[in-house]
Amino acid sequence: MPDSGGSRSQREHIPTPRSEQPGAGAPPVSPKRTKAARRTGLLVTLVLGGLTALPPLSMDMYLPALPAVTDSLNAPAATIQLTLTACLAGMALGQLVVGPMSDRWGRRRPLLLGMVVYVIATAICALAPTAGLLVGFRLLQGLAGAAGIVIARAVVRDLYEGVEMARFFSTLMLISGAAPIIAPLIGGQVLRVTDWRGIFVVLTGVGIVLTLVVWKWLHETLPPGSRHTGGVGEALRTMRGLLADRVFTGYMIAGGLAFAVLFAYISASPFVVQEIYGASPQTFSLLFGLNSIGLIAVGQINGKLLVGRFRLDKVLGLGLAVIVLAAVALLLMTTGVFGEVGLAPVAAGLFVLMSAMGLAMPNTNAQALMRTKHAAGSASALLGTSSFLIGAIASPLVGIAGEDTAVPMALVQVVCALAAVGCFLGLCRPWQRTDREAGGL
Repeated sequence: MPDSGGSRSQREHIPTPRSEQPGAGAPPVSPKRTKAARRTGLLVTLVLGGLTALPPLSMDMYLPALPAVTDSLNAPAATIQLTLTACLAGMALGQLVVGPMSDRWGRRRPLLLGMVVYVIATAICALAPTAGLLVGFRLLQGLAGAAGIVIARAVVRDLYEGVEMARFFSTLMLISGAAPIIAPLIGGQVLRVTDWRGIFVVLTGVGIVLTLVVWKWLHETLPPGSRHTGGVGEALRTMRGLLADRVFTGYMIAGGLAFAVLFAYISASPFVVQEIYGASPQTFSLLFGLNSIGLIAVGQINGKLLVGRFRLDKVLGLGLAVIVLAAVALLLMTTGVFGEVGLAPVAAGLFVLMSAMGLAMPNTNAQALMRTKHAAGSASALLGTSSFLIGAIASPLVGIAGEDTAVPMALVQVVCALAAVGCFLGLCRPWQRTDREAGGL
């Protein structure tokens, strides 16, 4: 729910949350004001969606160019792979810096600073003469791009409460879920007309456009009276206090473990689908796209149909249960319990598992942030960083047994999914809380 301490001009640009819309006995809202609120709400959705989509665009548009970068810079493939690792590490660590900054100075200033640095770093990547310089500025690009991820979540927390927040996260999933699908396609098309440096030129242009949009249309959502005034010490104390909240920590870890299931899929699926089950690159691309569409579609079902009709914890529990069942089914198939299975059953299991992420991921974020209005930036930073770090730890394990089996992928997914359920039940304990606390109506 927006804080009432903001200025009138700020609040005119902020969509009215459902929890603050007039109810019975309240004065009627004019059609003109309602239409303006809808336009503003759509604009905020597009701006936050663009900020959320920028990091996956930065990662995935670059993927088709990796062989060309290796040849162009005369560097080993392992060194060029570090450009991906550096960007991912920057995104994880940058959230820990930007989140507390946004709690102290508001959302706009750290976001605009991050976007400007992102544009500069990306432009230098386009000009980088050596692999070492490219790795360094990819790290800076990730650190700056993290501002979009963490502040987008914090802005949602500033504006919305309860089920409205969960609905908004589902809408953001539609945009951020589509980005990884179209990013490699865009990168491939860019490579048809220019070299790998042109991809960074395109990303620089996207960054400039987003910076201008944020500067003009995304107004401050954290009033001065709600900001923290301390320095690094207070930021660390705030994070320590958040981690001391058993329920918040439960949602944070459960969400991170669910994200690890997703990371395991992303890391292993190209090898599993193409090398073990013999699918062509085109078939893999089709299956990857279908799984992403399933995640997006279920995310929209979550936001449009389930949230508001059922407690968020019930929807989250359903999502985690389906993830566990799908992961167990994949493990049984890959270990040969059902005999030798082909690609179709495995692809079906992956589709169900990925689709269920549309129930788990937005609702863990919403439930965690519902408890942290006093420090939404720091909470968002912890959520994002924990997801990236847990996922980064889990993803290398999928290849631990070599290239001839898909069992490690399924085993990692089962372990992470069961651990997520354990955190949800053991730390969040939804049955002990009121309907309002557990995301009820």
